[in-house]
Amino acid sequence: MLLTKEDLFSMFRFVALLWQQNTLRLSEIDSRFGDGDHGVTIGKMAAMILSRLNERQDESVKDFIKSLGSGCLEIAGGSAGPLYGVLLEGLAGPLSDDDNEINAATLKAMFSSARSALFEITKARVGDKTLMDVLIPATEAAEKAPDDVLSILQAAAAAASLGLQETENQVSKFGRARNYGEKTLGTPDVGAVSTALLFKGFQCGAEEHIPQY
Repeated sequence: MLLTKEDLFSMFRFVALLWQQNTLRLSEIDSRFGDGDHGVTIGKMAAMILSRLNERQDESVKDFIKSLGSGCLEIAGGSAGPLYGVLLEGLAGPLSDDDNEINAATLKAMFSSARSALFEITKARVGDKTLMDVLIPATEAAEKAPDDVLSILQAAAAAASLGLQETENQVSKFGRARNYGEKTLGTPDVGAVSTALLFKGFQCGAEEHIPQY
């Protein structure tokens, strides 16, 4: 089973829709220990993704995903734009210009590449209460999943959800939230929330498009 170009478009459409549905929630969480604008920034990214989906030309999957990455990098609003920009550009890394269908091995390599790209710009790891608490376990779950694209996406989304839940039991070590110390216990990391929505959107978008038997 392969992910086609239309499958990928569906995956990113679901990500954008989930992000749009959760902008108020994201800003409310961010307002507790941050600037309170994470939802606004994520909403801008969602609008950008939907716009590029509507305006897309006959470009390769690689170029499309890279265009989303560069679009995120251009969005002002704290660290979210650069982080998601690098994540998406990393996701496109293993693809060639001719890859308009993605198999299980390539999908795993894409997630691994996204993780490696973020390792280059942040020292945050699991336990630091950041989006890496979602990205790292989701990528590890994807790498260990059976060689089937839906199984990979389902495993990644499930691990992302668990990683998100774990951030509620952690003390923030990065960003403005680190100044609040143990007061951050009991609140999920807002970047982890939006990243878990990313993986959930990938899963839902693929399941919407790929027939299940």
